[in-house]
Amino acid sequence: MTNQLERRGSMLSYVNAVLNVLLALAKGIIGILAHSEALIADAVHSASDLVGSVAVIVGLRIARKPPDEDHPYGHGKAELIASICVSVLLIAASIEVFYSSAASFFHSPRAPEWTAALVAAAAVVVKEALYRYNVRLGKRLQSKSLLAQASDHRADVYSSLAALIGIVMAVVGERVGVKWLMYTDAAAGILVAALVLKMAVEIAKDALEILMDRVVLAEEALQPYRCEVLRVPGVRAIDEIRVRDHGQYVIVDIEIAVDADITVLAGHDIAAAVRDRLREKFDRVQDVFVHVNPYDPSEEHRGRERGRPE
Repeated sequence: MTNQLERRGSMLSYVNAVLNVLLALAKGIIGILAHSEALIADAVHSASDLVGSVAVIVGLRIARKPPDEDHPYGHGKAELIASICVSVLLIAASIEVFYSSAASFFHSPRAPEWTAALVAAAAVVVKEALYRYNVRLGKRLQSKSLLAQASDHRADVYSSLAALIGIVMAVVGERVGVKWLMYTDAAAGILVAALVLKMAVEIAKDALEILMDRVVLAEEALQPYRCEVLRVPGVRAIDEIRVRDHGQYVIVDIEIAVDADITVLAGHDIAAAVRDRLREKFDRVQDVFVHVNPYDPSEEHRGRERGRPE
């Protein structure tokens, strides 16, 4: 089932790329022909999405590679690098959008044609559908790059919607003779830039935190791991536990306490049972590193036994 979901994730990345090509071309061509600054700016955004989609495809393919001698923890962080690539492209696109839209205020306004509004409306519908599907599959796969693409699609929805509103208001302004309304097409481009920049910074921040080996610190998030480990026969206490997020999967580092008078072999078997149990109970756990300590029945040690099931 997992392999099937991963194949769907890869296929979705290709679908994202193809649709981004079509949308970028449609927005760019119609934006130029219909004289819409907002739609041209939106086309630049879609073009950056294309490069982002390629980065996600590469990231997913590398992330699925099994651990090897040079990468014993796997290749999951390749996805995070892809996410950062997407965010950098979005930041660059937002700066370009802002510049081109702001420059329009220094020229005589010209309202776009209605065809620009139709393209923008179609883009809103397509991108919202892609956003919902990318989010659903990205959450099931715990895929940071697919979730980054989903956020990218949602940013495109907002940018296309802003472009649509700006285009419609500019056309209406020309029809009713209100000159300042004709600047709303350019104003929409500036709004698009702000929305895209905000989304890009959020994507980059999340990916960078995980690349810096962010650990799961909240006790409520660690409690399920504690409960399962303390159910393993022979585990007397948990001295320390860390869960490192690697994107699609996590790595668990844990120190357990066992009776001091058992053999080394018995301690090894208990550690192996802990590793097997965590990998069996939690789909995201790829590997577990277990350190075995002798059990100290002092009150200080007992205080670290929180989470033991009744």
